[in-house]
Amino acid sequence: MNGAYLGIDTSNYTTSAALYDPESGSVISKKKLLPVAQSQCGLRQSDAVFLHVKQLPDIIAQLRTETDLPIRAVCASCAPRSVEGSYMPAFLVGMCVGESVSSLLNVPYYTCSHQEGHIMAALYSAQALSLRAQPFYAFHVSGGTTECLSVTPHETGFCVEKIAGTLDLNAGQLVDRVGVMLEMGFPCGMELDRLAQSYEGKLPSIRVPMKGADCHFSGAQNQCEQLFKAGHPKEMVARYAISYIEKAIDSMTAEVLKQYGDRPIVYAGGVMSNTIIRAALTKKYGGYFAEPAFSSDNAAGVALIGALKDSIHE
Repeated sequence: MNGAYLGIDTSNYTTSAALYDPESGSVISKKKLLPVAQSQCGLRQSDAVFLHVKQLPDIIAQLRTETDLPIRAVCASCAPRSVEGSYMPAFLVGMCVGESVSSLLNVPYYTCSHQEGHIMAALYSAQALSLRAQPFYAFHVSGGTTECLSVTPHETGFCVEKIAGTLDLNAGQLVDRVGVMLEMGFPCGMELDRLAQSYEGKLPSIRVPMKGADCHFSGAQNQCEQLFKAGHPKEMVARYAISYIEKAIDSMTAEVLKQYGDRPIVYAGGVMSNTIIRAALTKKYGGYFAEPAFSSDNAAGVALIGALKDSIHE
């Protein structure tokens, strides 16, 4: 049967939908950031739900302007992570729309976690879907999560186990808090990346407190605030924040490899699209990185997981 798989993801940052055509291997991805007021570091869940309700119909309509393939199945992200108690009201919008579309079209409906979608999108973008057949490590580094996962194959997706993570702030929270302090629009990742690249001077020494393979980010926020208040250039503050994150992920990677052994490494999530961080980690560890469009929140991986689950049930 010809047709495409519809993926829907309604995170706390972005309204996303995507169509995956398994015959051609192509993905059509559409998304729109949730608007956040200047000087704010995010949205209340009630506001995110309201904005998704407004934005999702148009996002799905945009997909239809690029293909007339029938829909074979629908998959929506239902929670931030695949662990008990992981919940965020924003995902209810995508779930409700996804289940409604599947009922109307009389096609199967599946769910997955937002995190699983990120991992699958990274594998697709990096042309590394073959890794699904073997164990690998996946770093999911974003505003809501900073974790290293041990990923093992499963017929309907992934089995994931957290083996390292942050003990306080997430890396993306550091990016956005520093960016908002520097008067950037939320989310601040792309703008902070550009500003950090423009700094070529020296930085204060960076020491990332570690507990095994776990790390801390709260001290970096305090240091960035002190540098900014002391009158140091914005470019320096931006570069310090990014360099701190790079060193933290480097330290986590090294400790994970030491404790658990060598495996392929996949770096996913919005923070992993940062130019400086990506270059440093690639040089030292290789690894698989998604292109920026597939690193930030998107529904491409969700659509691919829908196709995988549907192939099992056929």
